[in-house]
Amino acid sequence: FIFQNILIHSLIFPSDGETFISADDLRINLWNLEISNQSFNIVDVKPANMEDLTEVITSAEFHPTHCNMLAYSSSKGSIRLIDLRQSALCDSHAKLFEEPEAPGSRSFFTEIIASISDIKFAKDGRYMLSRDYMTLKLWDINMDSGPVSTFQVHEYLRPKLCDLYENDSIFDKFECCLSGDGLRVATGSYSNLFRVFGCATGSTEATTLEASKNPVRRQVQTPSRPSRSLSSITRVVRRGSDLVFVC
Repeated sequence: FIFQNILIHSLIFPSDGETFISADDLRINLWNLEISNQSFNIVDVKPANMEDLTEVITSAEFHPTHCNMLAYSSSKGSIRLIDLRQSALCDSHAKLFEEPEAPGSRSFFTEIIASISDIKFAKDGRYMLSRDYMTLKLWDINMDSGPVSTFQVHEYLRPKLCDLYENDSIFDKFECCLSGDGLRVATGSYSNLFRVFGCATGSTEATTLEASKNPVRRQVQTPSRPSRSLSSITRVVRRGSDLVFVC
């Protein structure tokens, strides 16, 4: 399979066992496992003039049971659910998931911290989990008015956003996952820590654990500031109205 020197950030296999998709910042392509030299472009966000580029694709995920349903997220904090049966090029989406912006809450950092770095479907396909810099959000695919739950991961860093921007930590990416029973969600943080939240109705579970070589897991306190982590090789940085790719 030839990807022509493009930075691929997502490779996803659907439930049909015959195809897979590759996703980069601008396109999502569909491949057949039996054909290695040809793919079909199903999503393309590249504008005719790159100066008009306002958002990029950040992650993609197939529905666990319906191989025709695909979700992908963007640097603007939105998730689009598309049906591959609608057309060869999925220019339109079946559903758009995004959280309405609270009046008066917009700042220089709003779009940066809203960028979604990872999305995952629950095992039953009813819910999606998304991770942005500050939070985990749980979405019901039957409700596109907003997330059903929001879990604060890095809220303690909000007063330090200026410092995080200066040292590029604000562009760090974190993955997320759901437990097999759908009762918990988890995501990584700084200093070898990860957060686990209960997402069952009425649950108040919120645990911080340390990933270490010590086989005994122990609960630790959330650090007051992040240590510097390895950053992504390529980042999309918004400065004013410009979208800049930096290494």
